[in-house]
This record gives sequence, C-alpha cells and structure tokens, in this order.
Amino acid sequence: MIEFEVKRRADDVDISQLPNELPTPLRLILARRGITQAQQLQLTSDRLPAVQHLKDVDKAARRLADAIAEGSAICICGDFDADGATATALMVSALRAFGAAQVDYLVPNRFSDGYGLSEPVVAQALKLGSKVIVTVDNGISAHSAIDYAQQQGIDVIVTDHHLPSASLPKALAIVNPNRDDCQFPSKSIAGVGVAFYLLLALRQLRRSEGHEVPNLANWLDLVALGTVADVVKLDAVNRILVEQGLRRIRAGHCRLGIKALLAAAGREPSQLQASDLGFVLGPRINAAGRLDDISVGIECLLAENPERAQQLALQLDQLNRERREIEREMREQAEQYVATYSTKDIATPNLLVLFEENWHQGVIGIVAGRLKEQLQRPVIAFAKGEQGELKGSARSVAGLHIRDFIERIDSQRPGLIDKFGGHAMAAGLTLPTEHYAEFKQLASALAEQELDAEQLQRVVWSDGRLDASCFSVPFVQQLYSLGPFGQGFAEPLFDDEFVIIQQRIVGEKHLKLVLQTQERVNIDAIAFNVDLQIWPDPTINRLYGVYKVQLNHFRGQTSVQLQLEHLRPVR
Repeated sequence: MIEFEVKRRADDVDISQLPNELPTPLRLILARRGITQAQQLQLTSDRLPAVQHLKDVDKAARRLADAIAEGSAICICGDFDADGATATALMVSALRAFGAAQVDYLVPNRFSDGYGLSEPVVAQALKLGSKVIVTVDNGISAHSAIDYAQQQGIDVIVTDHHLPSASLPKALAIVNPNRDDCQFPSKSIAGVGVAFYLLLALRQLRRSEGHEVPNLANWLDLVALGTVADVVKLDAVNRILVEQGLRRIRAGHCRLGIKALLAAAGREPSQLQASDLGFVLGPRINAAGRLDDISVGIECLLAENPERAQQLALQLDQLNRERREIEREMREQAEQYVATYSTKDIATPNLLVLFEENWHQGVIGIVAGRLKEQLQRPVIAFAKGEQGELKGSARSVAGLHIRDFIERIDSQRPGLIDKFGGHAMAAGLTLPTEHYAEFKQLASALAEQELDAEQLQRVVWSDGRLDASCFSVPFVQQLYSLGPFGQGFAEPLFDDEFVIIQQRIVGEKHLKLVLQTQERVNIDAIAFNVDLQIWPDPTINRLYGVYKVQLNHFRGQTSVQLQLEHLRPVR
C-alpha cells in the first residue's frame, strides 16, 4: 500500500465577499475551492452560459427542427456507459416530447461492436428508415462511419465531449466544447450536458417559430446523473446542472426509473447527495453496459409505468451485484500481482500494465481505477477481446494525461495500437494480443521518463480540524447545502487526533467508534473496511483520523457522525 501524506488546504484565501451569515469554516471551505463571490453560490439555471457559445449548435438545432416538421425518422447513437445511457434517454424522451414522429436509438454492444458510431450501426439505422443520426457521448472520431452515413443519404449530428483528433469528421454539425474553434466556457461538460444544450437550442428555435415546446427542466435529473457518473470536473456549469437535477430528484420530480433504482438501493430520494449519483445510481446503470446490454439501463430511464421501472431497476441491481463479484475476483488477482513487488523488495513501477486471460473486459476499467487509487500509479488493464485483440482500459493520476500518453506511444511505434481515445484521467485502447509485450515495455519506459516521485506520492487534502461546536445537525446541513461536491470541487475532509472511548466491529470489517474531541465532546464515528489485523485493539486509546462529517439517519432520528476515510493509531 502506498503511504499517504495529509496536507491542509491554505487559510490565506479571500472570504470578504462571501455572506457573513455563513460560519467562517464554511467560507474558508468555499474560498479554497474558488468560490469567493456571493453570486457564485447562486446555482440557478439563469446563470448557465448561452447556447450560442457552442459551435454548430444552431445548425444542429435547425436540422432537428426540420426533421420534426417533416416527420423524418431520427436515430440516437449512444454509448454503453452511464453518461451515454442518460444522454440517449434524454434525447429520445425529449425529442418525442418535441413532437418527433419517430425516434429510435442504437447503442453498440461493448463486446461485439466496440465503441461509438460505426458502419454496422449506420446500416442498422438505415433499416429503421432514419434520415438523421444524432450521436451522444461519441462520434468525434467516427470519420469512416459518418462518411458512410452521408453516402447513404443520412445526415449526422455529432454531440460529444471527448477530445478530437487532428481532423474533425465530415458531419453535418459537430457540437463539442472541446473543438479548438468552440468558445463555450465549460470544457468539462459531460456528453449528457452537450446533448441537453442541443435541446435548449432546439427549444429556442421551435419557440421562435410559434410551436409549443416542453419544459426541459423536467429532464435535468438525467443530466445530473450522467454528469456525476462520468466523473467530469464540477466546474460552474456542471455544478448548476447537477444541483438543479438533484433538487428535482429530492422533490420526487424525476424519472420513474431513477425512483425505482433508488428504491432498489434502499436510498431515500429526499436525502440524496451528488455522491449518491456516482456511487449508487451510476454503477447500476453502468453494470448493464459492462456485463450485458446498456439498453436495459436506457429502458429503465425511459420507463413510463412504475411496474416496468421496478422490474428493470431490479434487473440492473442484480447485474451490479454480479459486477461486484467479478470485480472482487479480478482485484484479488491484480493485488496478488502487485504484492510481488513488496515481497521481492522491488519498487512499484511508475505505471502498471496488467493482463489476465480470464479477466472480463466490461470490468477492467473499474479494476484499473481501484488499483490506481490504492497505489497512486497510472494503471492500464487489459482483457481478451474478439479476433485476437486485447481491450485495454487506462486510469491515470494527476499530472499524466493518459490519452496523450497513449498517443505518444502510438507516435513512437505506429501500428502497435489499433485504436484509442479518452480523456486526461481515463482512456481506452485496443491492440493485437501479440503486441502486448512490446506495448508494456514502451509504456513502462515512457512512464519512467514522464512521472516523478512527487506525482506518485498520494496526497490527501484536508480542510483542517473542526471545532467540536461544528458537530451539530444545522452546521452539517449548511455544509452540504454548499454542494454539489465531486470531481474538481472536493467534498470537505478534516483531520484531527481523538481519544478512543469505544471501538467494535460491525458487519464483517467496519469499525464503529465513539471518539472524544480535544474539547472533551463525544462523537460517533465509523470506518469502513478496516484492517482487521490492527482493529479493534483495546490497547490503542488514541487515533489520528481524516474524516468527513455527515448526518446519520436512524429510526427517525438524525445525528452527526464522522466517517473516517483514513486512520492510524497514536501510541
């Protein structure tokens, strides 16, 4: 296990323009995350940037408006993750509400079709009679498929957020904030957010032409779910989209499928936090694409009666249980491999490239991510694909743009990699099985050059210690009202030393504690999945902990407890 260093966030931040009614600790938390003006706290939809900042959005909206007017068939081409599934459900449902006569969707199968728009997908759209294809969360690299669609008389509108290659495909319109010539202020918006913006442009256009238009706020639950599940940075735009969607879910104004998924997970909608979208709902949607067919997740989000929604939600819940079991077995194998470094007293390499014959290609991304978190190393995990190929999933650490890293390998050794794509922190690639050893050698050598010791040191950022007076229900409620928290807008962590009053194991390996603060106030705490070789131990009477402060709802009572993210004995 890689050791971690706790660093406290700076106190020399400007809190003078933040509301005085906010306690000083909360103003400091906000300022450390770039919130220094009171208006930045107004996460209302009227603060979203204008749709016209998106290149090609007007052209795309015009084509959709014409298709609706003509009664032409529209086909949505999605992706097999939660961002793609929510974007697909959003476009299908909203376009039908706009009055489109025929809206179908096609999503490639992860195992047989590969990623994104392809010629076989276009051929399926042709059979459906489609005149327009709209890609969501993909399409920016689908050059040949788009050429083929145009040859067949189908117009293609690309909505995507992935980084473009050197040249753009020849689509009718390409709506992507990461185009070099796009002035949209958020470069972190998810695929579902881009699709939502296209619908906003369509709404403006249709309304200007005198048509009745739907209230797109009704679809913000999907936008929030896809945004958080895709782990994009919660910049100003994404925070507004997520907050507005969360408010609707908490109020019960959301898809029947989202209600059913929350029920299957035993979560109360009124208490939902942004993290629940990423750790509760997102994995259940993703499980369909990882193990089976993402259309199960899409159909759950499109369900129009409670019985259908519940049936599909339970199916997704079961798939997620199966995914967790597969992942557990794969992680154990991977961790055995990693453990050889400590037993042989060999330094862990700067980047891990792993492959096992029996690994499931739908789960390698999760395994790569878990190992990356555990080891503070970029990880590229491979599984067997079809026809002698290996499918790889990469997860990176701050400071190494993993898609660009793979592109450098591709430039050094043309032909080694069949295809690749992705973001700074996550990427996917395919290569022939016989090229694995050479790829591993090149990737390992390049990582040794590009990563230094500081990048490979795990740093846990803390907002410092909290006075025991902050361990109150009103304070914690006010703290979480400042969210949503997530990627790029970190949920507050605090650190301190405590006296241990009580300690016991609950469940299989969770440590339940009563701690005493420096002010001699007792507070409940819990630490999940502790090392049972260390805990519990009655000889340990003090601990140092890095913790979240949270509300615990139990038997109709609400109390404050600390969730210890990291802990170690103080002897």
